Amino acid sequence: MNIVYAMTAGFLLDCIVGDPHRLPHPIRWIGRLISLLDRCLNRKQDAKERKILSGIVYVTVVLAVTGAAVFFFRLFLYRLSGTVGILGDGLLFFYCIAPKSLCRESMAVYRELAVKRTDGDSGEDGLGRARKALSMIVGRDTEKLTEEGIIKAAVETVAENASDGVMAPMFYMALGGPFLCFLYKAVNTMDSMTGYHNETYEYFGKAAAIADDVWNYIPSRLTAFVMLFATMILSPFYPYLDWKRGFMTYKRDRRKHKSPNAAQTESVCAGVLGIQLAGDASYFGRTIQKPCIGDAVRPVEREDIRRANRLMYVSSLLSLFLLAGMRYLWG
Repeated sequence: MNIVYAMTAGFLLDCIVGDPHRLPHPIRWIGRLISLLDRCLNRKQDAKERKILSGIVYVTVVLAVTGAAVFFFRLFLYRLSGTVGILGDGLLFFYCIAPKSLCRESMAVYRELAVKRTDGDSGEDGLGRARKALSMIVGRDTEKLTEEGIIKAAVETVAENASDGVMAPMFYMALGGPFLCFLYKAVNTMDSMTGYHNETYEYFGKAAAIADDVWNYIPSRLTAFVMLFATMILSPFYPYLDWKRGFMTYKRDRRKHKSPNAAQTESVCAGVLGIQLAGDASYFGRTIQKPCIGDAVRPVEREDIRRANRLMYVSSLLSLFLLAGMRYLWG
């Protein structure tokens, strides 16, 4: 029950507070460790095999340091008292999930696009600010994106991070408490910082990218089905949502991505909303060809960002009930 209490408290705290920008943040500390190891181990002149080996060492060190820190921190808290330990577990879980931050950052893009529609001139300032807001949550180049491209990228980010930022941390919290939850966040952070197909990280980041694919394999698929169930609940109130179309799109398009996991939730989101996502995108000045996901039943519109967030939040609540319930029964 300790883990159930901690999951509930951490989720509620995130819904109220969101990601704390000014407080000490252990995920940022993991990011600093990753940057330090990147500078020390990732040498441009090294051969491919050496870079791959360095990447394996880098992943091992990050996981070892993260696991040890969480283990000894929790040991200290539970030595004080069981109540302090549960509160500490709730705080650790709070640092690992990000539904409110995901909603807040994507809705910042939504608001800037709203300014573009109402400022009465060419709208370039509003569109430029929307691109800048989007650049804070995506890895692709945003400088030349059209309004449609901005909306698609924001919706894709919400859909993908419904797994990475919400379901997956919940899944590992329910499975192994804060220890396993933080190991997942370390893997996910390594992939987001070094898991790129470019000259710098093609080989050094390979171990991190593979680890992220493995750790996200089950949560991404679980999230897809939870999103379909959330659509069934929401569809009587929001007729534009269609879970049957979402399921058909999922079956057809869930593998249309280089990552084995990213298209799982994107295909569901595209299907239930009746829009087309993905397609070619630019990364570090290089255009990457990607297949489209979903069907253009209707044009993409700004309101789709809000709709995707609504779907993400209901899916998050369902995930909490599902995983906390499973943990309770298991216990």
